[in-house]
Amino acid sequence: MNDDYGAYESLSLETDDHRWAFGTGFADPLAGVGAEVPDGADAAALAAQCLALGDDALIYSHRLQQWVTRAPELEEETAIANIALDLLGQARMLLTRAGQAEGKGRDEDRLAFFRDEREFRNVRLVERADADFAEFAARLLVFSAWRLGVFRALAATAADPVLAAIAARAVKELAYHRGYAAGWVIRLGDGTGFSHARMQAALDTLWPLAAELDLGREADAFLGAVFAAATLARPAGAPLGPVAGKTGRDGTHTEAMGYILAELQSVARADPDATW
Repeated sequence: MNDDYGAYESLSLETDDHRWAFGTGFADPLAGVGAEVPDGADAAALAAQCLALGDDALIYSHRLQQWVTRAPELEEETAIANIALDLLGQARMLLTRAGQAEGKGRDEDRLAFFRDEREFRNVRLVERADADFAEFAARLLVFSAWRLGVFRALAATAADPVLAAIAARAVKELAYHRGYAAGWVIRLGDGTGFSHARMQAALDTLWPLAAELDLGREADAFLGAVFAAATLARPAGAPLGPVAGKTGRDGTHTEAMGYILAELQSVARADPDATW
């Protein structure tokens, strides 16, 4: 099959589309972009924005990595692993920028491995462990449709040139993530009666967590088109509300978050002075 989007072809071909292994081994998206925070910019607001978007990518990348050896086919394992690497690359650059903007001397490792749960600002959608492949596809679809809209806007309007450059590079990655997820949602939703039921159940389960996202008109329209093509009903479940008025963006997370961080941070915390 001649498919430029196949995992193996994309790993070997010379192409300008570097969605595989974001930020590693290819042209640096920040080459020629100064690290100074622009004059007049709100450094604290920039740090908070980069931290939140970086945390989304870091935690979701960790969850996606857990699909390696569990996907239905080797081709899908390769694709999922590289989507996880894309998000990890985004997380590294965004956390680095957050550290630069806040001016406290914290680098990407310090922010990833040595913050406590309540210091993370990711949305709660990325924390849940997928119960099955249908939930994997549903969550990736919703997350990537939302994030693509956010990053397209940042690429066009962000006052910080570093954040704009990160967003411009990420748009290519996220467009692929969204298309990959949409393909699976349609395939399962418009498949057998069993696959349709599982896909609908997955959407219904995850939809309350999506309420924390501001989907925007573009993402909402895209999701509606995918649901229609997949013969799926738009979920109508009640949103997962804030806890004491706070959500993931405020540092209030689901029970799953503590387990994620225990796994993610254990090696670094066991030997804080280690280098690699």
